[in-house]
Amino acid sequence: MDIIRVKDYVEMSERACEIMRNQIKQFDSSVLGLATGSTPEGLYHQLIGEYKKGNMSFANVTTFNLDEYVGLATDDPNSYRYYMNEKLFSHIDLPDEQTYLPNGVADDLEKECRDYEALIKGAGYIDLQVLGLGLNGHIGFNEPGTPVDSRTHVVDLDESTREANARFFNSPDDVPKKALTMGIGSIMESKRIVLLVSGEKKADAVKQLVRGEITEEFPASILQQHDNATLIADEEALSKL
Repeated sequence: MDIIRVKDYVEMSERACEIMRNQIKQFDSSVLGLATGSTPEGLYHQLIGEYKKGNMSFANVTTFNLDEYVGLATDDPNSYRYYMNEKLFSHIDLPDEQTYLPNGVADDLEKECRDYEALIKGAGYIDLQVLGLGLNGHIGFNEPGTPVDSRTHVVDLDESTREANARFFNSPDDVPKKALTMGIGSIMESKRIVLLVSGEKKADAVKQLVRGEITEEFPASILQQHDNATLIADEEALSKL
């Protein structure tokens, strides 16, 4: 795994934007894997800026998001579809029909997972996948213990994950207990992976990611085996290496 050391969150976002811009300039019909949460917000802000400057177009890009909460409709402010519209999609020239997220209110969630896998395969798999790193090592919503060959699936969210995400909801009780997520096997099929990590609170997780053993109890550790994975982390996140 390549490690890019940056000063702070802003530089992390800038470097990630540079990688994504170069990807799209080289292959304008790239398939991008996108993440949500606070970590990629700076990246999306940078991408919007580049688009508005005329430095890039998303017209031929296809996107697949990692995950979505079960039970939240697309117009729910806490759904990841709503997040993506607010933070990125509505500000760029990416057609709606080229953006995909799992449907958390599908009648048959297992079928939705199979269909999502088929969509990714049909698009030729993901060229560049953006990831964040959970405190417990989760990537997407793949919690500790998730098999490394897992495909898109329904997951029971770990309490630590629900607590970490509670700040986005009115009450901790409002945080959904289940989600749909790309599996670890699905993520590992991406041709390139860019993992973004910022802040001192992630330092222990980064240390385990880089120096720890590969184990299903720390899902992100499998990224050590990816042929083209890059960690972009700031000084605080790397402070224990």
